[in-house]
Amino acid sequence: MADDTSNARGTAGFLLEMGMLKRAKRSGWWIAGVKDPETIAEHSFRVALIASVLAMMEGADPAKAALLGLWHDTQETRVGDIPHIGRRYLEAASNEQVTADQVSAAHPAVQEGAQRIVDEYENGDSLEVIVAREADKLECLLQAVEYREQGCANVQPWIDSSLAKLKTASAQALAEAALNMTSVEWQKTYLR
Repeated sequence: MADDTSNARGTAGFLLEMGMLKRAKRSGWWIAGVKDPETIAEHSFRVALIASVLAMMEGADPAKAALLGLWHDTQETRVGDIPHIGRRYLEAASNEQVTADQVSAAHPAVQEGAQRIVDEYENGDSLEVIVAREADKLECLLQAVEYREQGCANVQPWIDSSLAKLKTASAQALAEAALNMTSVEWQKTYLR
């Protein structure tokens, strides 16, 4: 029983730690001049959704792609959201090591599952991994388009770099479509 209680506390502790993602802002947007950027959790939610959509379009497993996308930034509770320019000056632990530490007191099945998911995202090459990584880039592009619409003129480098990293035809098509519409154009779909 003590082991069950310990595993439950360790697992609950991990889940409470993930609440940090709801409060932690994506810091790269501050560089672009965004005063109140999205949180890491807000980013991760749309990454998971985009990953599932891209997987559907590319013939991959949408549930697996979404799972990979959902977990891709969970390490940022411990290391923060280091902007790309900041990574040049820092040597951080690998995402796999951070995840191992995060779940070290969790239920053994949670430890194994979390480590497997993060390892696959970081090192895998399946179609699900590819679309999950592309979803991360596409979400950044979509967010930049929204911030640009709100008057932040310095987001073009985020759009350009995200667009350049997209490899699948589906992600490229969605990016091009998003770049040629407004963020509220979706409201017109009910009129069709």
